[in-house]
Parts: sequence; C-alpha cells; structure tokens
Amino acid sequence: MKIKEKIFVNIVSNAIIVIIVVTVFIFAFSGGATNAFTQQGAVYNGDKSSNKISLMFNVYQGNDQILEILDILDQNNIKCTFFVGGVWVKNNPEIFFKIVARGHEIGNHGYNHKNHSGLSDAEDISEITSTHNLVSSICGIEMNLFAPPSGDYDKRNVINANSLGYATVMWSKDTIDWRDQNADLIYSRATNGLSGGDLILMHPTDSTVEALQMIIDYCRQNNFEIVTVGENINY
Repeated sequence: MKIKEKIFVNIVSNAIIVIIVVTVFIFAFSGGATNAFTQQGAVYNGDKSSNKISLMFNVYQGNDQILEILDILDQNNIKCTFFVGGVWVKNNPEIFFKIVARGHEIGNHGYNHKNHSGLSDAEDISEITSTHNLVSSICGIEMNLFAPPSGDYDKRNVINANSLGYATVMWSKDTIDWRDQNADLIYSRATNGLSGGDLILMHPTDSTVEALQMIIDYCRQNNFEIVTVGENINY
C-alpha cells in the first residue's frame, strides 16, 4: 500500500474511532435516560412533561426511621428508591432486607460515603463496585443507579460509573432534612414548585418521617404519580 493510501486509511479509521467514542460519551452523559435533564452527565430529573415524581432516600444511618418510612410507604402503596451505603448494608443486613422485601428500588450510594471527585479512578470505581458486589451477593440485586455521597462528583466519576453500567443520579429538590430538623420546612422544600420528573432527596430522620405523609398527600392531591427513580428517568 502506498504511503498516501496508508495515511488516508489511518485518517478514516481514526475518524470512525472518534465518532464511536463521542457517541459512547454522549450516551454516558445522558445516563441512558429519556427526556431527562443532565449536567456533567449526571441525571437531575426525569421527563418534565410527565406527572411522575420520585422520593429518594440516601441511607447511611437512621434505622428506626427507615422502619417507620417503610410502614408509611406500605400504607400508601408506594415504591421509592433507597440509595444505600455499603458500610450501612454490611452492618444492618436485617433492615436492608426489609427494604428489599417491601419491593423498593435499591441504588448505590458508595461504600464509605467519600467525596468522589477527590478519589483516584481506582478508588472511585472501588467505592461503587464494593457496594454493588455486597448487595448482589446477599440479595441478588444488580443495581444500576449511583447517587454520589454529598452530591460530590465530576465528569470523570460519571464516566467511571457509566463504565460499570450505572447512571449517576442527583436530585431536583433537596429537603436538606439531615441538617434542618423541621417537618414543615422539609414539606415546603419537597412540594414548592413541584413539577413532573422531579427527584426529591430525603434521608431517614424523625422530621422526615413526620413530613412524609404530608408530602405524599400533596402529590396525590395535585395528580402526581410517585414512582421509583429508575422508572422516572427511564433508565
């Protein structure tokens, strides 16, 4: 093959590779979600044209509150998404099994609640895979949604998570219930300006338990359907 022909072939081959990489990169940054708003590849809400909203609970503590939350969700026939930390699952398998047995979606919240943007690629991947493997080994669930601890992530983390089959999930409404122990404030933050596709972030606290039924009632009175995060973002 002549030199010019080799150069041409190399250019075409490289162009094809670039197209493939860009396509994969775009998909990674969409999280595979349909009509979902993304930022740096993380999903912040589902389809805004729908009437679906999601309640998502990040879990590293609050065992008694988790049981109360499960009872309220059962009473209302609602399924939510619990993003669990690996350390918590390891130390609290009985309560974790209750979440699973009640039919709720399980998401990955990392193993040690570290800020992922400051981790190396190997550490980042290890935090996700350690939790994934633990959950898979004890109940057979293969998670595919990752909520970064403290909402801390960068583009690199999103790509790492996507390489493991995960969408990176943030939120559109933060109740900040871990800090502000006020049921009325939690209710207000969850419901003010509520719209289709919203992901409402909560944690197992006493005030969250107190506010939860009010939030559910508001959603139903305003014709919102409460679904899991996976269903909401269509991942």
